[in-house]
Amino acid sequence: MRAAQQATKTIPIVAATDDMLGEELVSSLARPDGNTTGISILAGELDGKRQEILIEAVPGVRRIATLADSNVTAVAKLNEMQEAARARNIELSIHRVASGKEIAAAIDMAHASGSAALNVLASPLLMAHRHMIMDRVAVLRLPTMYQWPEEAEEGGLAAYGPRITEVGLQLARQIAQVFRGIKITDIPVEQPTQFELWINLKTANVMGVTLPPALLLRADKLIE
Repeated sequence: MRAAQQATKTIPIVAATDDMLGEELVSSLARPDGNTTGISILAGELDGKRQEILIEAVPGVRRIATLADSNVTAVAKLNEMQEAARARNIELSIHRVASGKEIAAAIDMAHASGSAALNVLASPLLMAHRHMIMDRVAVLRLPTMYQWPEEAEEGGLAAYGPRITEVGLQLARQIAQVFRGIKITDIPVEQPTQFELWINLKTANVMGVTLPPALLLRADKLIE
């Protein structure tokens, strides 16, 4: 998005990102200035919520790991998640990667460190390599939480957040407004309104993970 903004100040830009305002891509959500609008998906805020759910999914866990994209997730956010884990007497090990080739080794290191669960933070890089991540944690039988609900449908143990298909529809509606001639300043930056917890019971069985009944009751979708 920054590259697009540098390339043009007049062609409308519609896109999705973690935090449109926090990343200073727009100065206002309600009335974006310049030529940019889109969806702010609250990914960073939801990373902490996913950590809470993951801790609940593995009762009695004392050590968990986080897989973070160093190009996306700020150190301050990681420190915040570490403090939240510490408040629950849980040790959080952080494994940062900058490229796809570093992911497998980071997961192996997380497992070797004694972590009993893994939280895959929001990141286009980690999303792009999700199948490799799923294959690796399956071998290690490491319960793992993902960003998009659809990732649970693809084989991940659990995922929490807005559905990627819904975010796509929100973007499509905004793009349609642009084609109807509506000015970008009159197309507010949107945020997801629905967040869903999907759990893959087949993956849980293969991993030998017994999820708490209360968590299963809260799930929006159980995949068998």
